[in-house]
Amino acid sequence: MVVSSNEDLENLREIGRICANTIRTMAAAMEPGMTTRELDLIGRRFLEDHGAQSAPEFCYQFPGATCISVNEEVAHGIPGERVIAAGDLVNIDVSALKDGYFGDTGASFGVAPVAARTGRLLRDGKRALSKGLAQVKTGARYAAIGDVIGKFAQKNGYTLIRNLASHGVGKSLHEDPSEIATWPDRHEKRLMTEGQVFTVEPFLSLGATVAESEDDEDAWTLYGYPRALTVQFEHTVVVSRNGPIILTLPD
Repeated sequence: MVVSSNEDLENLREIGRICANTIRTMAAAMEPGMTTRELDLIGRRFLEDHGAQSAPEFCYQFPGATCISVNEEVAHGIPGERVIAAGDLVNIDVSALKDGYFGDTGASFGVAPVAARTGRLLRDGKRALSKGLAQVKTGARYAAIGDVIGKFAQKNGYTLIRNLASHGVGKSLHEDPSEIATWPDRHEKRLMTEGQVFTVEPFLSLGATVAESEDDEDAWTLYGYPRALTVQFEHTVVVSRNGPIILTLPD
C-alpha cells in the first residue's frame, strides 16, 4: 500500500496503535502457569473491545487470534494448552484489521527469571530492529535494511533466520513490496518510495538460520534450524523523506 491521504495515515495509525497496545496488554498479563490459549484470549478480547479483528484468522483461518511462540518455536505458534514457565522466551505477534486497514507488530519477552544469554538476545533483538528502521527513507535501498542488520548480527555473534522476510502491508496483511530481506541480499535492487507501507521484522538467533514446520498436523508453527533461541521484534512503517513513520507504537 502507498499512503495517499491523511485518512489513510490516520487509519493505519489507529490499527497500528491497537496492535501495539494488544501486545503490551498481553505481555503485562503473562505469568508462569498460564497457557498460551489463556494469553491469546486476553489479546482477542482487547482487539474486539477496540473494534478490531484478528488478521490471521480473517485472512488465513489461523486457529487463534494471535501467534504465540515459546522457546524452540520461532514463529506462528498456535495458542493452546502449552503452559508458560519461568525462564521461557515468548514471542507475541499481533496483526489485525479495522475499517479495511491492517497493522502488524511483534515482540519477544522473557519470563522472569531470565537467563543472561536470553536477556542479551532480547536486548540485541531490539537493537537489530532499530538499526533496520534507521535505513527507512524515501529513495533508500531496501537492501540497506538487511545489510545493516547482517553486519550487526555478525559483529555480535548472532545468526539471522533467512526465510522469514518483511513484507508490504496496509490494505491486506501481505502485499507488495513482498519478501523484504532482513539479512544481506545482493540481488535486492528495489528502492523505497514515498508513502510505502511495510514491516521491518528481523529474527535474531543464537544459531538458527531457517525456520521450518516439523509437524504434519501443525503446518503453522515454525522451528529454528539448527535449533536455537530466536527473537523477533517488528514494526509497521510508512516511508517518508524524513525517515520512517512508525505506526505500531502503543499509547
